[in-house]
Amino acid sequence: MSTLKPFTKDIILLENVAAVVENIIGQMRGDVLQRFKRNGAVVGISGGIDSSVCFALAAKAFGPEKVLGVMLPEKDSSPDSEMLARELAAKFGIMAIKEEITGALSGFGCYERRDEAVKRVFPEYDPASWKMKIGVRQSGLFSNLPPIFYLTIIDSDGNVKDKMLPARDYLQIVAASNFKQRTRMSMLYYHAEALHYAVIGTPNKHEQEQGFFVKYGDGAGDVMPIGNLYKTQVYQLAEYLGVPKGIIERTPTTDTYSAEQTQEEFFYQLPFHLMDRFWYGFENGYPPSEVAAVMGETPERVEALFRNFERKRNTTEYLRLPPVRDYYHG
Repeated sequence: MSTLKPFTKDIILLENVAAVVENIIGQMRGDVLQRFKRNGAVVGISGGIDSSVCFALAAKAFGPEKVLGVMLPEKDSSPDSEMLARELAAKFGIMAIKEEITGALSGFGCYERRDEAVKRVFPEYDPASWKMKIGVRQSGLFSNLPPIFYLTIIDSDGNVKDKMLPARDYLQIVAASNFKQRTRMSMLYYHAEALHYAVIGTPNKHEQEQGFFVKYGDGAGDVMPIGNLYKTQVYQLAEYLGVPKGIIERTPTTDTYSAEQTQEEFFYQLPFHLMDRFWYGFENGYPPSEVAAVMGETPERVEALFRNFERKRNTTEYLRLPPVRDYYHG
């Protein structure tokens, strides 16, 4: 006999946000101060909801004087990110510093390698004045079709073109863009080591389990305080902790490519308030028919969605695995 409680749209909501916050900050203190013997925390802040909640949790766990916020913009970053990050730091009375990483990325050849691949698809692309982004076609998540990535360019007059992205060019663009997250993490660890602090990782449950992070980049950190929280729950914590409204109301973005792009467009293919509920049903073993009835979908489409969730989790398992060390048994 099933022990699952009936599936509802509110099933993922936290019933006692205050208790969840107290449990998280208690564990953060134990892990950082006692287990790791660090004196405080460094958090990369970007004006996004996940990093903002982690920043607020760190402020509660260690006190504002033992937390450092680091803004890490580069030439493709939205100006809104820095503005919101500064507002966040001011709200919690925490020192925030700015580390511009464009020079480091140029040294790695990040932009040059990315634009080389873009020009193989669109030879006319002018990186000096045009913008670009990559994304996933929206039609495949409820079907048995694999995801299709496409490249969009926007010229200086606002004209838009897009084409299906060949695997070789997709991989090169992503590999080059991943320099951004790995460079940011290197800078965070510089400040953490200089202060004898720990780095607070900011991925939420979906980013971790679906593989929406860069290995040894934004997927790194010493503690992951929201790693088991759905996005809806992260927003509940944000409201409780007093994160500025501008951050709470901001559409989640990747802030990676020069053209504006939402996380839904780039990766998830569903709004987070739907993704959370479908994923809860998937990972807790609810029958697709029961989830479909509550969510206004057909059982067949939910079955296809669950298969895509399983495929995404399996194909990104490499990202979650630690280095393999089990080779010699002397």
